[in-house]
Amino acid sequence: MSVAEHNAQGVSFSPVLRFFARMVSVLLHPLFIPVYVGWFLIYIYHLFPASDPGQKGLLLLRFGVMYILFPLVTILLLKGLGFIESIFLRTQKERIIPYVASGMFYFWMWYVLRNQAGTPKALELFALGIFLASSLGLMLNSYFKISMHALAAGVALAFMSVLAFRSNASFGFYLSVALLGAGLVGTARLITGEHRPFEVYAGFAGGILSQLVAYWVLF
Repeated sequence: MSVAEHNAQGVSFSPVLRFFARMVSVLLHPLFIPVYVGWFLIYIYHLFPASDPGQKGLLLLRFGVMYILFPLVTILLLKGLGFIESIFLRTQKERIIPYVASGMFYFWMWYVLRNQAGTPKALELFALGIFLASSLGLMLNSYFKISMHALAAGVALAFMSVLAFRSNASFGFYLSVALLGAGLVGTARLITGEHRPFEVYAGFAGGILSQLVAYWVLF
């Protein structure tokens, strides 16, 4: 009996490599990536230099509630009610309701930020990019199982690139981290066999395009 397992393309990988690929898929899950970027904006990029620690923490909590808690609770409810078979959403059909529900949460987050006085344009830009990527994912889901992980990574990578373009600060290190994260996500999704290469590449392209469209709309 072989110690290696095969992905969707019939390429064999060791159980250890597949384990690490699953860990990457969890750590860089599309629910978590917006919060990682939010943490970067608040504490590294210092988007709110005049805010006290409590206000910064509250904003990050809002990110967590809207981008992690609400979508996750929706998926768990769908699983509990029998609308989906797995919380991992392995089929296109299972992804329809989560896409719609998450899109509503993402739109609300962008709408609130857009109409809240004093919201930095960068934060509004990122929120709009997330909503557009989710909407694009829902539309393309009718044709193929686009990678949600790659969509989120593409949005984050494009957003960091926009920040680098518009900022006078050195962004080489942060861009490298974003690029490395995107590469790890794409590789992990292929190793686990959850997606075909086209679905991963389409996810990256869709995420990048969504963020660029958001930039065009706002700037």
